[in-house]
Amino acid sequence: MRAYHGAVGREGDTAGSGHGLGSAADSGSGPGSESVSGPGAAAVLAAIRARLGAVGAEWREVLHAPTRTSAESAAARGEPLEIGAKALVLKVDERFLLLVLSAARQLDSGALRRALGAKKSRFATAQELLDLTGLVPGSVPPFGPPVLDLPLFADRSLAGLERVAFNAGSLTHSMVLARTDWQRAAEPLVWIDASV
Repeated sequence: MRAYHGAVGREGDTAGSGHGLGSAADSGSGPGSESVSGPGAAAVLAAIRARLGAVGAEWREVLHAPTRTSAESAAARGEPLEIGAKALVLKVDERFLLLVLSAARQLDSGALRRALGAKKSRFATAQELLDLTGLVPGSVPPFGPPVLDLPLFADRSLAGLERVAFNAGSLTHSMVLARTDWQRAAEPLVWIDASV
C-alpha cells in the first residue's frame, strides 16, 4: 500500500499524489488491458492526480477487479452507491459534454434538454467515447479540462454529498475524496437538475 498526503487506505488501496502505481490495468498496457482501460487511461489518471494535487486535495485510490456497473464499483470500493460520481459523455444538439450525477440516480433526458435549452440529446457511442477521451465505457472520470477536453456539467444530486467516488480512467482503478475537493479540482461549469 502507498499512502500520500497523510491519507489512510485499506489493504489494496492507495491514497493519491501523482505517483504511478505501475500496474498493467492502470497503464493500459499488457494483454487484454484495453477492455478495462483504453489507450488514454494512464494519461487521464496522471492528469487527475496532478489536478487534485494542485488544489491540495486528499484522496484514496482503490485498485479492484474490473467493474461494469455503478453498483459493482460501489461494492468494490466499499462505499455506498449514492456517492458514486457517474460521468456520462453525451451529445446534446451538436456538441459533446460531460454530465456527472450520483450513481444512485438516472439521467432525465428531458430535464437535461430543458436545462440546456437543447432539442436533442443522446449518449455517446463507445467509438465516440474512445475518440473523445481514449477511454472505455464505465471508466470516464468526472473531470472536464484539463483532464478531459469536454465541458463539465454537474447534477445537483451531488451537491449534498460529503464525498464522491469514481473510476479514474479504467474499470479497475477508483478514487474516493471529499466532494468539496472534487468540486474545487473539477470546477463544473454549471450545476443543473437532470436526474431522477
